[in-house]
Amino acid sequence: MVLGTSSGAGKSLMTAALCRVLRRRGETPLPFKGQNMSNNAWVDAGGGEMAYSQALQAWAAGLEPSCAMNPVLLKPQGDSTSEVIHLGQSVGTARAEHYYRDWFKPGWAAIRTGLESLQQAHPGGRLVLEGAGSPVEVNLQSRDLTNLRLAQYLRAHCLLVADIERGGVFAQLVGTLALLRPVERPLIRGLLINRFRGRRELFDSGRSWLEQRTGVPVLGVMPWLDELFPPEDSLDLLERRGRKADAAVEIAVLRLPSLSNFSDLDPLEAEPSVQLRWIEAGKPLGQPDAVIVPGSKQTLRDLAALRASGLAEELVRYGAGGGQLFGICGGLQMLGTSLQDPEGLEGGKPGQVQGLGLLPLETVFAESKALRQRRSLALWPAGDPSLELEGFELHRGHSQLQDPGAGDTCQPIAAAADLGWWQPLGDQGGLVAGTYLHGVFESGAWRRRWLNGLRQRKGLVSLAETVPHHSQQRETLLDRLADAFEAHVNLEPLLR
Repeated sequence: MVLGTSSGAGKSLMTAALCRVLRRRGETPLPFKGQNMSNNAWVDAGGGEMAYSQALQAWAAGLEPSCAMNPVLLKPQGDSTSEVIHLGQSVGTARAEHYYRDWFKPGWAAIRTGLESLQQAHPGGRLVLEGAGSPVEVNLQSRDLTNLRLAQYLRAHCLLVADIERGGVFAQLVGTLALLRPVERPLIRGLLINRFRGRRELFDSGRSWLEQRTGVPVLGVMPWLDELFPPEDSLDLLERRGRKADAAVEIAVLRLPSLSNFSDLDPLEAEPSVQLRWIEAGKPLGQPDAVIVPGSKQTLRDLAALRASGLAEELVRYGAGGGQLFGICGGLQMLGTSLQDPEGLEGGKPGQVQGLGLLPLETVFAESKALRQRRSLALWPAGDPSLELEGFELHRGHSQLQDPGAGDTCQPIAAAADLGWWQPLGDQGGLVAGTYLHGVFESGAWRRRWLNGLRQRKGLVSLAETVPHHSQQRETLLDRLADAFEAHVNLEPLLR
């Protein structure tokens, strides 16, 4: 089990590295996180929701992601409430103050079912567990679902990770170990220092002090890696502020208050010629080459936030002035003309709200979710008729053209007409499009086709469109991560 001294210590990526290293050694690593809190989700082949970080770990292990790897997923939706997902399916909503009273026993049952399902599907595999946050939140220890309770249940060998970049690494580790109960302390087999900058020998004295003070070996010092890896949560997006030397296209992305599925933007972030600029409420939109309105866990609330900040008006002016806008899932819904929530599923009063009015779409929110992987031929941008789009749907609202006659100007972006639409905007060359397909930019040829449309407007040479799916680039990054892990971490005390 990989534990961390805090959220964001690097548990997710260290677990992914461990999975890839064990796979290289001929084992079948089985990634598992009993409970995760995240709005960055993935939909498995069976239509079950799971955290994206466990999907990434599954790919590192060479396995198909399965919601059994993350049997309890909490999706925050504001006002101290979260949607509760058990074994891939939504089972209700929980308030923070009542969560452990109402959901502890069902959650532990879901975790045990997930474990059994995973081990039955892969007999002989080795479980590689990821903890959540800190394992020693003393006010929560008696109700812990996913850290030391699970470690004790499985007698897991635990690796405790601390992020030296944040500062206070000695206090992080010594304090965490000091707060462990006597029965838990023997589970910790080693410590790992993560994100170390500079020459490792500069930390030798610190390593010796830690080992003498705690009696626990420091199994490795992982260096700061320059490669771009998926962020573990939306807070990590704030660290992505660097400018790319070769960037020729700037794309603004709205950092919505209830931002979800931000991993949709990873393929664009990995493009050397693309600079993503995250726009927070109150910040000016400027004149980017395109604007992306990403997914949202609370579409109506985020739409209200755009209006309150003035960004909604800016988006409309931007489009009318010749700008290009692209919405994904909740972002697509906001670009429409009407959003109806007759049952108050979005957390407010039942009723209807006006959208930005940039696409002639009406959306109705219903209890049932669309949860499925999809694949379809692309009709837009025009070009190669064999170009495919692939990804997954994860949404409650269902959209359709408000007026059948609007189909004269508003066209589907794919042969599967319910996946998204596009249309020209104004008389200045503007364009607006959107899709329900998460992961749309992972299709390398389609991504480059879309980017080349932006480049042509600037008089730039087109990029090659014969590029592989983003999953191949992700595999390369995982291999580099595993190379560094093998070079800097001694696994033997964990494995024996």
